[in-house]
Amino acid sequence: MAARASAKGVVKVLDSSKAGFEADFNKLCDRRGGADDSVDKTVKKIVERVRDHGDSEVLAFTKKFDGASFDTYEVERDEWDEACERVDPADRAALGKAAMRVRDFHRKRISSSWEMREEGGGYMGQKVRPLARVGVYVPGGKAAYPSTVIMNAVPASVVEVPEIIMASPPGADGTLRDEVLMAARIAGVHRIFKMGGAQGVAALAFGTETVPRVDKVVGPGNVYVQAAKRMVFGQVDIDSEAGPTEVAVIADRTATPAWVAADLLSQAEHEEMACAVLFTHVKSIATRVREQIEKQLKGYERAAIAKKALARGGAVVITKDLNQSLELADRYAPEHLMLAVDGPDAVLKRVHNAGTVFLGHYTPVAVGDYLAGPNHVLPTGGTARFFSPLGVEDFLKRMAFVRFEPPKLRELGADVMRLAELEGLPGHGASIELRLQKIRRARREREAAREAEMEI
Repeated sequence: MAARASAKGVVKVLDSSKAGFEADFNKLCDRRGGADDSVDKTVKKIVERVRDHGDSEVLAFTKKFDGASFDTYEVERDEWDEACERVDPADRAALGKAAMRVRDFHRKRISSSWEMREEGGGYMGQKVRPLARVGVYVPGGKAAYPSTVIMNAVPASVVEVPEIIMASPPGADGTLRDEVLMAARIAGVHRIFKMGGAQGVAALAFGTETVPRVDKVVGPGNVYVQAAKRMVFGQVDIDSEAGPTEVAVIADRTATPAWVAADLLSQAEHEEMACAVLFTHVKSIATRVREQIEKQLKGYERAAIAKKALARGGAVVITKDLNQSLELADRYAPEHLMLAVDGPDAVLKRVHNAGTVFLGHYTPVAVGDYLAGPNHVLPTGGTARFFSPLGVEDFLKRMAFVRFEPPKLRELGADVMRLAELEGLPGHGASIELRLQKIRRARREREAAREAEMEI
């Protein structure tokens, strides 16, 4: 009983059979949060200053926020080469394997151009082309995220984006981590700039004397980075606003409590805003998972972070059956969904809202974070209801084309004119009628010429 009582202090329990459950569950699902006016005001000033003054402001903000001071902030080829040489061969091999698997996954289905021809001279279709230049933002400073480099840059490389630019905040010594530079080389990045935060996003979006302007910015980051991405959207495209990481686990009686607890903690350890939720209709599993969380937190290196995350965005949701677990998980629409159940393939058919689904007891989220193949840049905050994982599609643009020969315009022109009249746009109809007049005139002239020939 002591262990259970202690576990109650770590993660809350929501019971679907109890009064007030709906209100509590809706609160759990509402994890997007509102915009912070103070953050937006700060970011707006940074973005505007970088837009108006370029390199000098990027360098000034880098010194202010990262403590790094230098005259040139692009990573030179020699610096890049030397960093890669310092990476342990085993680490280099692991990064290479991850990049290879991610590349193979994203190569499976790439949209292609197509065309169609219709009788009467209709010709139309779609051209699919890569974006000309993209910016990949990689969080840095005290931490290193080589997996983020791979997940964001490899899909762009797969569709042969001509120029992939990476931005990442340097450490106080003015350098980027060797492993991050190694991952960039493996992933196909062309140029790297030591700049982070809102100033890095702004430099990518508007361009500076040194940084080329990109067409799209992708990648995760803190609230300042996300606010900056939101502000420059329209000037450039962005992937989405990346929120804190999250995991939901659906467990039945075949689940191993220690494994489920470890999976919840593996996401809770990321940051205090992370979310980790268990859905189960087996009360004994709920109890034992909570006990395991408490047990594993003892001596846990990132226990302080994980405890705060679990207290804020963690929950054990007790349901009446597996069907309700699936229904509630769909409403939660998690970034990562683990099916710790018997027969996960059959259960998968009933899942509608999730970034990536991990099937069965031997597929922890960690394999997806690093090298399974599917992208780990996923919709968060419930946006899995309408957003998808980052993929090759995010680095392609579609351009339609159409050509009508005179017979096709004669066939369909009257319908176009009727629709234009229906919408009260006479100019649209006139643009058709003028051409039809010429087509009719040319037709009359051909008929007159034939009659003249027959008379001779």
